[in-house]
Amino acid sequence: MNTPTATHTNATAPEKAARSKYSCVACGGEAVWNPAKQKLICGFCGTESPMPVATETMLGMQATDVVEHDLAAALRNIQGEQRGWALTKRMVKCNSCQAISVFDPAKQAKSCEFCGASAIVDYDETDDVIRPEGVLPFQVSEPKARDLIRAWYGKLWWAPGKLKSKAMTDTVKGVYLPYWTFDALVDAQWEAQAGYYYYETETYYDNGEQKSRQVQRTRWEYASGSLNHFFDDTLVCGSKGVHPTLLRAVEPFPTTEAGGKALKAYDAAYVSGWTVERYQIDLIGAAKASRERMTGETQQLCSQQVPGDTQRGLQVKTNFSRQTFKHILAPVWLMSYTFGAKDFQVIINAVTGKLDGEYPKSWIKITLAVIAALIVLMIVLGGMSGSRR
Repeated sequence: MNTPTATHTNATAPEKAARSKYSCVACGGEAVWNPAKQKLICGFCGTESPMPVATETMLGMQATDVVEHDLAAALRNIQGEQRGWALTKRMVKCNSCQAISVFDPAKQAKSCEFCGASAIVDYDETDDVIRPEGVLPFQVSEPKARDLIRAWYGKLWWAPGKLKSKAMTDTVKGVYLPYWTFDALVDAQWEAQAGYYYYETETYYDNGEQKSRQVQRTRWEYASGSLNHFFDDTLVCGSKGVHPTLLRAVEPFPTTEAGGKALKAYDAAYVSGWTVERYQIDLIGAAKASRERMTGETQQLCSQQVPGDTQRGLQVKTNFSRQTFKHILAPVWLMSYTFGAKDFQVIINAVTGKLDGEYPKSWIKITLAVIAALIVLMIVLGGMSGSRR
């Protein structure tokens, strides 16, 4: 079987030199990853090519393996990690939202992929970036993404009537976002006061008449226990180009086999023809964020173990071990648009199809709804008043 040709660049040993261009086997044009067909498609003649099978080995393993790296060792020697994109790339930085986009050198960027601003400048890397270890290929095609957005618009009751036609004139863009994943085993010891409800009969007087009622009381007892839990692929996004609330709404990305969409080893073929955002939250910042998230989830898991009906004074001591990380790329469809004087984003998880977006509210529709509610309330109150007469 013929495989697409590739141009190699020198990479810091021992990382594998990834391919920077994938040529069509028929006409020699550039082949781009197509999410609908899950193949490389030539943009000139339409020839389909399968994903190249990597045969090189790296550190004694097949290059198709996605490797977890020891977190403690990496933080001690941050310069020792695999560096660079392993292919020739161009970077631009947006002076508006500060996002750094990475794409093929031949592409001409006229505006920011994330906020749509035209204030973009070439960006020179001052520090070697950690190369992605894995990639989740696009599963949702662009036509499907557009259909999802149209359906979403149709449900926005409070949006201005002109929003759909105005916002849809902007281009929906496919972007790979940088993510860090963290694994860790936590051993936790907890102690708290567990509360058990019981009831007592209480006597009281109402207008001189003696009555009784049941009153809830709480009996407190000391409780303690332990928790052993493994965190698998806790996700921390390294992007600053996408609004965080939207990202949280479309997560998670299925990075494990259990999620049904296997994470692939990083290969330039998957990102061929697509824009990639360079991470701006580095390994140190991402590791701190993941630890805070794991600590919070550990607190919740321990809280669930406390017996009784209620609790107070929960104290948790944690010990983390087997901490590993990897840097991956996750695909999204992103639409940025301006309505009035404000900027809005719509984002689609390009693996699961989950969508969330921002949109302006129509004060006219809201005002009319409030007036209608007041009219209904007045009619109801008027009917009640009339019935009493």
